[in-house]
This record gives sequence, C-alpha cells and structure tokens, in this order.
Amino acid sequence: MKTKKLILTAILTAFALVAFVIEGAIPPLTPIYGVKLGLANVFTLFALYALGTRYAAVVMSLRIVLGSIFTGQLVSFIYSLSGGLLSFLLMILLKRFFPLKQLWVLSVLCAVMHNIGQLAAAVFMTQTLAIAYYLPVLILSGIIAGAFTGLCAQLVLMRISKIKYKS
Repeated sequence: MKTKKLILTAILTAFALVAFVIEGAIPPLTPIYGVKLGLANVFTLFALYALGTRYAAVVMSLRIVLGSIFTGQLVSFIYSLSGGLLSFLLMILLKRFFPLKQLWVLSVLCAVMHNIGQLAAAVFMTQTLAIAYYLPVLILSGIIAGAFTGLCAQLVLMRISKIKYKS
C-alpha cells in the first residue's frame, strides 16, 4: 500500500507542477497583480483527503520548490512558501471539521490564509505596511479561487469514491 501511495504522490506532484507552470504562463485573468486561481492546490487538497497529511505536505512542498526552480522565479519562493505553510497548517487543523462534502469551504478558508501569508511575506520583504491595503482584494480573490479549486477537488474525490464502492 505504501508503494501505491508514493506513486500517487509522485503523480499528483507532477500534475500540480504542470498546473502551476501552465497557470503562470497564461496571461492574468484580472488586472490585479498576483490574483490567480491556484489550480495546483487542487492536487494538494486531493492528496490531503485521499492519502493523508504527510503525502499532501510532500505534494505541496515539492510543487513550491520545483515550481520556483522551473519558472525561474526564485524570489516568489518566499511568497509561495509563506502562503503555502500558513494555509497548510490551517488545513491540518480544520480538516477533521470538514467532511468531503464541505471540502470547498475548507479550501476557501485556506486560500484566504494563503493570501494572508503572502501579504505578510510582502510586508516583511518590503518593510512597507501600506501593502496591507491590498488585503480586501486578496480576501475576495481567495474566496473565489478557493471555492473553485475546492469544488474541483471535492467533485473528483466524490466521483472516485462512488466508483470505488461500485466495484
């Protein structure tokens, strides 16, 4: 069973990395800098519910490290890491309160936390507190993106569980 989990973790990491790179190559959906859907998070959420916390942490960590290297945006590593760690910690703390049918709600909360972590890193890096005025925009974008990515992961997991029980 452990080998299957490792293989699935590697596949999810590869998919997350591809989604991250492709999303970075697509022109922004909004004129607001830094607002993205975060499609790679679908794979982290999937790993969390399908494989568990450890494997989800591996998917997220490798995606952040390799994504920064592959895109050549090593400065964004700090922002991705700070947002990723905060959102993942919240994910771990709250997962037991959100069954699969409410995964999208957990995803919204984690996406907002991710944006708060990135904003905190930006304030720290620039030593400019005025960046905090950007928070309402980031919260709104986190709600929208988190709902979308959470619903994607939730629908896939629910479909897989139906298939699993039919066979």
